[in-house]
Amino acid sequence: MSTLAQTLHAEIDTAPEPVLEEVLDFLVFLKSRQPTGEEGRENLMALAGSAWDADWNNPQEDEAWRGL
Repeated sequence: MSTLAQTLHAEIDTAPEPVLEEVLDFLVFLKSRQPTGEEGRENLMALAGSAWDADWNNPQEDEAWRGL
């Protein structure tokens, strides 16, 4: 078991029931958003790229990243 999994288990062991319910809901939500295959992953990246275009493709961003 990874260190991350061990840490999660330790936190789960000490969390109150209402927190556990919320964590479970969130975990199920996050898992449902994961693509099932390579095709889904590609589609999500294209969608993310188009969504970020307005924020990333502008003169201010170009100036901010110029020296890197």
